[in-house]
Amino acid sequence: MTPRLLSVCTGVVAPLFTRTDGESIRTVMSAIRKTPVSTVTSPEPVAVGLLHVDGDESAELSVHGGRDKAVYCMPVEHYPFWVEQRAAARISTDSLPHGFLGENFTLEGLLETDVFIGDTLQIGSVTLRVTAPREPCFKFNARIGYAHAAKHMVQQGNCGWYTQIMQAGDVRAGDTIALVPGPRRLSVAAQFAFLNRRHQASLF
Repeated sequence: MTPRLLSVCTGVVAPLFTRTDGESIRTVMSAIRKTPVSTVTSPEPVAVGLLHVDGDESAELSVHGGRDKAVYCMPVEHYPFWVEQRAAARISTDSLPHGFLGENFTLEGLLETDVFIGDTLQIGSVTLRVTAPREPCFKFNARIGYAHAAKHMVQQGNCGWYTQIMQAGDVRAGDTIALVPGPRRLSVAAQFAFLNRRHQASLF
């Protein structure tokens, strides 16, 4: 299968309601709620600058966004897992729209074991360099809807990855993806596993 871009998703900073250990509700700001602005059925071109996808925002640039984490990519192959987990948690049995996991680019045909830190992805006229896996936090739990979602991401390794924008341009859903190998020393999956051996306690 030739890898391709299935959707481009953006979101703005807005309140996100989370539960503390004592079950009280608190509000934090987040742009994790993203919606598709280009899909395979409506492949609108979307501008990608050097720091973000046009129309996208980040609440905490030290964690998401900025130069090294400008575009978050997620394999569509992981969506069925989260539908199953939400059903098991009695939240919903509905399918999930692209962007629900907080990603900017929903991809098909590339997994964390296929992509290495330092690889380059060429999509449309945009060039991205893979920089890091996504590490989940309490905001991901709130978005998915149950308390152990971050733990399940760690266990499954279905984290997706961040990229730096090396060449600005335009992309649209349906674009094929060319992966240009970098040093190939550490896959996204291996880096994610390493980070969570060291920092797992801080994720939950």
